[in-house]
Order: sequence, then structure tokens, then C-alpha cells
Amino acid sequence: MCSGRIASLCSSSGRATVPHTPPLLADLVLIIACAIPAVAIAQRLRIPSVVGFLLTGLLIGPHAFAVVGEPDAVAELAEIGVVLLLFAIGLELSLSRVAKMARWVLRGGSLQVGTVIAAVAVLSVVVGLGVSQGIFYGALAALSSTAIILKLLNERNELDSPSGRVVVAILIFQDLCVVPLMLLVPILGGAGGTAGEALKMLGLSLGTVTALVVLGGYGVRWLLSRIAELRNRELFTLVTVAICLGSAWVTAQVGLSLALGAFLAGLVISESEYGLQALSDILPFRDAFSGIFFISVGMLLDLRLLVESAPIVLALAAGVMIVKSALVATIVHWIGRSWYVGIVSGVALAGIGEFSFVLAQVGAPLGLFPEGAYQLFLGTSVLTMLIAPFLLAAGPAIATRIIGEQQLDVLSAQATGLHRIPSGEHVVIVGFGFSGRSVARALRAAGIPYVILEENGSVVRQARLEREPIIFGDGTRQDVLDHVGARHARAVVFCIASSNEERRGVVSARNLSATVHIVVRTRRVRWAKDLQVLGANEVIPEELEASIEIFGRVLRLYGIPGEQVRQLMAESRRDDYGVLLGDARPMTRVDLPIPEALRPRPSRMVAAVTTEEGG
Repeated sequence: MCSGRIASLCSSSGRATVPHTPPLLADLVLIIACAIPAVAIAQRLRIPSVVGFLLTGLLIGPHAFAVVGEPDAVAELAEIGVVLLLFAIGLELSLSRVAKMARWVLRGGSLQVGTVIAAVAVLSVVVGLGVSQGIFYGALAALSSTAIILKLLNERNELDSPSGRVVVAILIFQDLCVVPLMLLVPILGGAGGTAGEALKMLGLSLGTVTALVVLGGYGVRWLLSRIAELRNRELFTLVTVAICLGSAWVTAQVGLSLALGAFLAGLVISESEYGLQALSDILPFRDAFSGIFFISVGMLLDLRLLVESAPIVLALAAGVMIVKSALVATIVHWIGRSWYVGIVSGVALAGIGEFSFVLAQVGAPLGLFPEGAYQLFLGTSVLTMLIAPFLLAAGPAIATRIIGEQQLDVLSAQATGLHRIPSGEHVVIVGFGFSGRSVARALRAAGIPYVILEENGSVVRQARLEREPIIFGDGTRQDVLDHVGARHARAVVFCIASSNEERRGVVSARNLSATVHIVVRTRRVRWAKDLQVLGANEVIPEELEASIEIFGRVLRLYGIPGEQVRQLMAESRRDDYGVLLGDARPMTRVDLPIPEALRPRPSRMVAAVTTEEGG
């Protein structure tokens, strides 16, 4: 007997009819089908996949070929993409790292948002617009794309670079500003409440964020530890997703963005020992839904109006990016970073962000957009998003060209506690993080002279108090390296986080001297050969060093003598790790009598399978 929905699928003759396909499912199939070749072509052309997604949305949207029939439903799925993307980024950043950036979040972020709003407001008044509209347009321009920029920085492994840390800090402040700006927009449109209501809303928002971070930190750790004890992978994934979506829902209830709640949830979980597992569980969902988000952004644009208003859109996009880049570069330098870091950061933050669309949707019904201005805003925003990946990649080259041969922002040797820079046979250490400190400690113990280059002003100040021979400067620049005597040094050691900066530093050091010994500590195995081609004598990938230590400890567990273990570890490093990469001769076989008590025993399941296969 058939009932309910099942009955609707049954014919009078007892044969099942074909069920109705939901329109959203058909749209998703079309979106993914169109995105696959676009992303493949983008990869072939070495263009970021974000550009492929945006162009796909532009072409299949309702204003172009109208392939998608339910754009509003797709936009709702896109919100989930932003939530998962920011959740994963929060997991990778960690709350402790964000706390260390508090000064940059507050000072750098507030100055960036404030100066951009002020500059755009002044320009708007000059061209004849009202003050309210000028402030509104300034708020739209002040926000950059957290989703795009953090995704690109993560893909380029530059979240830990000097400019990456600055950019992340400013983006965090921008996201925190979404709520105050949303409260401001109705006031600018003449439909706002009282100042007391606005302050009450702001206090509620700040209280919610504080509660999620402080109370959530204890609760999440306790909950995940209980779930982990059950050893159920599916349950752990469900709880992780529930925490992500639940935090996003809570922030949305008090007027904050969904993405901010998810980002905070990721930061909280990252502080527990379960952050890595949570990240691995969420990555497949993130990649799928974030693609839908970028496609939905492209679908907003009216291609016909973009073509008709191309000169205006191009001028607006260029103006926004130039003004934002210049202001951010000036602010970053004024707060204490080099002009190079300031310019790279400014270029990265030049575009307009996805949260600007949220503000625009609030302001449009209030008459803050003159006729046709909304589509101009969309065109300008999407264009800056399309350009953003290329600008971010070109940032170092742009900074180098602008700085040129100007005198570098390097503190004098006397100011850093140095009586003189070594004239030769010394070691230049670029970067004073954990690895740089370890190298310096070893050189000091051996009585070998060295000099340190570091771009983080607070690190330099602390190192001076410890009487370290440290200089504030960009150690990837040839003139800075020459200033500290790298031309006549015995070795230059790079201990920095960004792969692009490692490459640039190796080229600069090798251009200075054909004989200096260049050592690079890098993170990924795949970067090692490129660095050697560029001139590095030795490259130490953290991935392989960790694997060598792991197999060494495993061999010791089986009773293999320490001397033979050390021999195998040494062999694994020969030919630039060729043994482990499969590019060299096989490792020496270890054929030692292992005590019976230490021999691994097959599990019952394996034994049973072996017995069956053996007949």
C-alpha cells in the first residue's frame, strides 16, 4: 500500500512514475558542469581558480546566457560556501596567532577603514554627491574580499609572511566592522533608529563575539574530547559541522555576518588538539561550496550594462584600487613595517569585498544609489575581484619597482646594538623565528660571527634587548643583503615563511656572490628543486626532515642499533633527499635479526584473510 509522497510516485497500474526533479538540483548540475572546464582552463593558463569561477558565473547568470533558473536558491547555497570557507581559514589560522596580531587588527584595521571612508567621502562631495552618499560609498570601498584574499594567501603559503600577517589582521577588523557599518547605513539613508539603539546593538554584538571566543573555547574542547573518546569518525564530523553552523547562526541572530561566526568557530577549534582532524573533515565541503559562492558573485553582474558602461567601470575600479593601495601602504609603513611590506599589503587589499554586497543590499532600498549606480557598483566590485588574484601575485614585483633604488628603511648598526657589521666570514640569518633563533644560538655557542635581518619591528626590539646583532630590513632584497655584508659572508641562511620570498631572497643573494653558501629552510618538498635551480646550495624541507625523524624513531622501536639508524638517516639526506623522493639509488637494506618479542604480529583479520587465500 502506498501513502504520502510514495503514493504520488505510484500509478494506478502499480508502476512507479519518474519523480519530479527539483529545479535547484538541475541548476547545481549545470553550474558544476560549466565550472569544470572553466577551472581546468584557468589551471592550464596558470590563472587562479577563483577567476574561473567568477567568469563562469558571469556567463551562465540571468544577465548573460541565463543557464540558471533559480539564482536566488543558488545564492543561499553560496552563503554556505562562505561559511565553510571562513571556518576552514579560522582552523588554519588559530586563535593564538590572531591574538598576537591584536595591535595590527586594532590600529592597522581601524586606520585602513577610517581613511578609506574619509577619502572616498571627500571625493564624492567634490563630484557633487551628498555627504551621506559619500560615506556610504566609502564604506563599500573600504571592505576587501576576505574569502578571495585568504584563499589565495593560503594557496600561496603566504599567511605567515610579513605582508600576509598584516593583510589577515586588517581583514579581521574589516569583518568586525560589518555590523557597525550595517547600523550606520540606515542612519545615512534617513531611516535609522536612535543613537542609543545603535549602541545597544553594538554592545550586544561585541558581547556575542566575546562569549563565543571565551566560553566557546572551554565548551568546544570539552565536547570534542568526549566525542573523540567514542572513536566514531562520522559523529566527530557531524559535531564539527554543527559547531561551525551553530556559531554562524548565533552571530547572524545578533546582526553579525554568518561568515564571522564560522570564522570564530574555526579559531576556537584550532586551539584544541582536534583542529587538524576538523580541518581535514571540512575541506571537501569547503572546496565545493566556495566554488558555488564565487560563481554566484559572477551571476550578479549584468554583462550588457558592463559593456555599455565599460569606461566608467574601468575608471571606478582603477580609482578604488589605487586609492586603497596607497592608503594601506602608507598606514602599514607608518605603523612600523617597511615600504615593501606596505605596498604588497596595499596591493593585496586593493579590491572590493563580498560583504560590500551585503551593505549595498541594505542601502539600495533607502535611495543611497542613484539610478544605474547599483549596477556600476556591481561591475566595479566584480572587476576588482577578477583582478585581485593577479594583483596579489604581482605585488612583490610592483613593490620592487616602486621602491626602486631609494634608500632602504634599515636601522643603523649602532641603533641595533652592533658596533660594526662583520666584514667577512660571517653568517647572515634572514628571519628570526624559531629556526632563525636556533641557528643564531648555535653560531653564538661556536663563536661564529653573524648578523640577523628581520622585518617584524616588535621582534627586532625584543632581540635588541637580548643584545642580538639584528637589523630591521627586508632580507630578500639585494641591496639590504649587501648592506649587511652578504657579498663577503661565508653563508646566508633563509628562515622565512613565504615560498615566494624564499625564491626572491635566493636570487638576490646569488646575484651578490657566486661563492656564498646559501641554505634555505622551506616547508614543502615540491619547492626544493626550484630553490636549488635558483642558486641555493642546500634546501631543508620541513616535511622531509619530519619524515626522516619519524622513520628513525620507528626503526629504533624495532631494536635496530643507533649507529645503523643514523646511517640510514644520513643516506636519506644524500643527493638532496633523492632517496625519499625516489630519484636516487635505493636505501641500504637493514636485515637484522629482530627479537621475536618486537616483531609485529598480524591482526586476526589479516591472519584470517591470509589463511583463506592460502587455501
